[in-house]
Amino acid sequence: MLLTAVLRRGRSPGRHWIGKHRRQQYVSEQAKQNMIHLLEIEAENQCRLSTPYTSTEQEYGHAAERRAIKAAIEAIKAACAAKFPPHRFAAD
Repeated sequence: MLLTAVLRRGRSPGRHWIGKHRRQQYVSEQAKQNMIHLLEIEAENQCRLSTPYTSTEQEYGHAAERRAIKAAIEAIKAACAAKFPPHRFAAD
C-alpha cells in the first residue's frame, strides 16, 4: 500500500511538474473558454485598430471642446497664482 493513499493530501511531495516522470498538466474547459474569449477580444481590437472609427470629416475639430476646457483650467490656475504675494529674498 502506498503511503500517499493514506495521507490526507492526495499527492506525493516533490516537484511534479519538472523531470523525467513529471505529471501531465490537464487543461480544463474553463481555461479553454477563457483563452478563446481573450483571443476573440484581441481579434476585435485588431479589427477596430485596422479601420478608423471616425471619418476625416468627423475627425476635424473633434478636440476643440477639450482644448477650450484645458485653456479655461489654465486661466483659473494663473488667476490663483496671481493672488499669491511675490517672492521675498534674503537681500530684501
